[in-house]
Amino acid sequence: MIRGFTPEFQKIISGSTQRVGRKNNSSKIDPEHIVLGMLDNRECVACKALLAMSVDIDDMYSEISESIKKNEKESFIPGEIPHSRRTKWLLESATKEARNFNKDQVGTDHVLFAAISEVGSPSYIYVSVIKLNMDILRRVIFELNKKKDTINKFGTHIFGETLVNAEIKKPSSLTDFCIDLTIEGLASRIVDGEVPEKFKDKRILTLDIASMIAGTKYRGEFEGRFKKLIKEIVDNGNVILFIDELHSIVGAGGAEGAIDASTILKPSLSRGEIRCIGATTLDEYKKHIEKDSALSRRFQQIYVNEPTSSSCLKIITGIASKYEQHHNVLYTKDALETAVELADRYIPDKFQPDKTIDLLDEAGAVKSLQIVSPPDELIALEDKVEVLVHKKSTLVSSQDYEKAANVRDQVIAVRKEIDDLRVSWNSSIDTSKNIVTQDDMYELVSKITGIPSIRFTQDEKENLLKLEDFLKTEVIGQDEAVHSLTASVRRARAGISNPNRPLGSFIFLGPTGVGKTLLAKSLATFLFGDDKSLIRIDMSDYMEKHNVSRLVGAPPGYVGYEEGGFLTDKIRRHPYSVVLLDEIEKAHSDVFNILLQILEEGELQDSTGRIVSFKNCVIIMTSNAGAREIINVNKFGFVSHDDIQDQESIKTSALGELKRLFRPEFLNRVDNTIVFKALSSENLEEILEMSLKELANRLKSLNIEISISPQAKEFLLDEKHYDKNYGARPIRRIILNQLEDPLSLEILQGNLEQDGHVFVELEEDKLVFSHGG
Repeated sequence: MIRGFTPEFQKIISGSTQRVGRKNNSSKIDPEHIVLGMLDNRECVACKALLAMSVDIDDMYSEISESIKKNEKESFIPGEIPHSRRTKWLLESATKEARNFNKDQVGTDHVLFAAISEVGSPSYIYVSVIKLNMDILRRVIFELNKKKDTINKFGTHIFGETLVNAEIKKPSSLTDFCIDLTIEGLASRIVDGEVPEKFKDKRILTLDIASMIAGTKYRGEFEGRFKKLIKEIVDNGNVILFIDELHSIVGAGGAEGAIDASTILKPSLSRGEIRCIGATTLDEYKKHIEKDSALSRRFQQIYVNEPTSSSCLKIITGIASKYEQHHNVLYTKDALETAVELADRYIPDKFQPDKTIDLLDEAGAVKSLQIVSPPDELIALEDKVEVLVHKKSTLVSSQDYEKAANVRDQVIAVRKEIDDLRVSWNSSIDTSKNIVTQDDMYELVSKITGIPSIRFTQDEKENLLKLEDFLKTEVIGQDEAVHSLTASVRRARAGISNPNRPLGSFIFLGPTGVGKTLLAKSLATFLFGDDKSLIRIDMSDYMEKHNVSRLVGAPPGYVGYEEGGFLTDKIRRHPYSVVLLDEIEKAHSDVFNILLQILEEGELQDSTGRIVSFKNCVIIMTSNAGAREIINVNKFGFVSHDDIQDQESIKTSALGELKRLFRPEFLNRVDNTIVFKALSSENLEEILEMSLKELANRLKSLNIEISISPQAKEFLLDEKHYDKNYGARPIRRIILNQLEDPLSLEILQGNLEQDGHVFVELEEDKLVFSHGG
C-alpha cells in the first residue's frame, strides 16, 4: 500500500519545483518542472543514479529548461503554483513504479522512471538521444536504495524550524505543549548551517513506531526491524533520532516472551552510539518512563514550559509566512498580536503556541475561501491547452509532424487568449480581500466562543453604558442592586478587573420573589446573547456530604469516576456563562471549599485532573439570609411609600446574618454582596402592568384584543387574594386563575373568536368578561 511520498521527494516537490516554476513564470507545474527540481538536488536517489550512469546532469538540465521556455509564455500566479493534468498523470505513473519496486512510498527514482517513460516529453527525448539503458538504471537504483531501506521505511526526515541545550546527547522533553516546532527549528538550523560545527552534517529522523509494529505477526519480526534500524543509524553516524510520544516505546512490540522497543534501545543509548531526542508529557513520563529507572537515567530531562505571550508572538511572526503561502493571504501585525491576546484570554483549554497557530490557520482558511475564483472561461481554455499539448505529443511520437505543427499553432493561439484573460482577471481582483486583519480575528474567536461580540466596538461600549437601564426595565424595584451589579460588570468588561478571577462574583440577599433569579437571567441575556447561558444549580440538592462530589465528579475507585462532574462539565461546554447557585446557605460546608478555589483562582480541577476555567463566568449566589429583617412584617412583606425602613440598617442586619452563616474567608472572596429590598405597592403595580402586557401580546397573536379597567387591576392587587410574603410570584398565579382560565374557557366555548375584543371589568367584587367586535 502506498503511503504517500518520501521526505526527499516531498522536499523537492514543495520547494525546488515551485522555485523552478517561479523562475520561469509558469502558470502550471508540469513534469519538466519536477525533473528540473530533482536535478537541482544532487543528493537525491534519481540524481545519484543518473550520475552513476555517467549522465551529464548540467546538459540534461539545460535541454529540459529550454523546452519549458519554448512552450510557455510568462504568467504570474499568486501563491502556490497548481499542478497540471500531465503532472497528475506523472504522479500516478510514479505510484505504479513504486509498486513495481515493492515500495510503500513514492521516491525521486520512481518519478524519474515515470518522467522518462512519457513518450514525446523532453525527458523522454533526452534519454532517447543519449541511449540510456533502462535495465541498468533499475539495477543502479536498487543498489542505492538497499542501504537506506529501513530508515526510509520506518522514519521520516525532518526538513524545516530551537532546541535549548542542543549539544546534550539524549535529551527528553517533558511538556504538555507542542514541541514539533522546536524539532523543526533544529532541523532548519542544521540545513541553514546555523549550528555548531559538529552538528552541520546531522539529519533528524522522526521514528514511526506504528509502521514498525504494523504487520509483525510472529515473534522476532519487530525486534529484527528495530535492531536493523538502530544498526543503520549507528552505521550512518549523522542521524539524530527523534521519538515523539516517547512513552510509546515502553511495551511497544513486547508480545509474550518478546522484548519491547525500549529494551532494544537501552544498550545503544548507554554506549553513546546514537543521539536521541524524546518528547512526552509529564504525566506520561511519570506513568511509563520514570518507573523504568534504567531507561530514565539514559535521558536527561528538559522541562519545556509554555511560552509567554511575547515569545508566542515571536514564534507566530516567524511561521506566519508559511500560512500566508498556504492560504494565499497576508496577516497584518495587528492580526498576529490580537490572535495571541484572544487565544490567551478566550481559549483556556489549549496551550500556546498551538492555540494561536490554530487561529492563524483557520482565519487564513476563512479568508482564502472569500477570494474570487478564476472565471470559467479561463479554466476551460487551460483545459483546452492540456488536451492540445497531449495531442501534439502523441502526433510527434507517431512522426506526424505536419499535424503536430498545426496543433502547436493552436496551442500558441489559445495561450495568448489565456494570457490576455488572466491579465484582465488579475486586475479585477481586489487584493485587499486577501489581507487577514484584526477584525477577522475578533470575528473568528467570537464564532468559536459563542460570545456575540468580543471586541469593544463603539456599539458595545454604548450598550454597556445602557446595561443599567436595560436591567432596571427587566427587574422592578431593585435599582440599588442593579447599580451595584452593573458597576462590577463594567469593570470586568473594560479589562480593569483581575483577569485570573471570574468576571464577577456576587451574593444576592433578599426574600423570595423580589427578582434575584430574574436579574441573573437578564444579565446572562445581555452578556452572552440569551438566557440559555444561565447555569442554575439548586444548592438544596447538595445538602449531604456525599452529594458534593457530583459537582466535580466522583473520586477514583467510586462509581461514576471519569464521567465528570455536573458543574465542571457544564462550564467546559459553555465557558461563557452566568452560574446561579440558588439558596447557597443550604449547601454542605464542603461546597464552600470548592467555591474558594473558583472565586480566588478562577479555575477548578475535576476528579480526572482536568483544569476547568471559570475566568469568563459570572458567579451569582442567592440566599434568603436576613429575609426577616428585610420584610416589614406589619405590611405583609411590603414597604409602603410612607413607611420605608432605613435601608442601611436593614442591610447591616442582613449582612450580620450572612456572617453568622458563612466563613470569613468565603465572604472575603466575593466581589459584592447585594441586598434586595422588599417590593413596595408601586413596584407591584409596575410588575402587574408588565404581566398584563405579556398576556395582551399572547392574545394579540390570536387576533384578540383585551382591555382591563382600573378597578379590575386594583382587584387583582387586593391583598386577600394571596400572601404577599412570597413577593412578585403570586401575581403570576392570580393572573392565571382570574384571567387566563376564564379566557381559555371563553375561547374553547366559541364565545370569543378571532378579531374579537374582550373587556374585563369589576362588578360586585367579581371580574366580569364582555365581548365586542
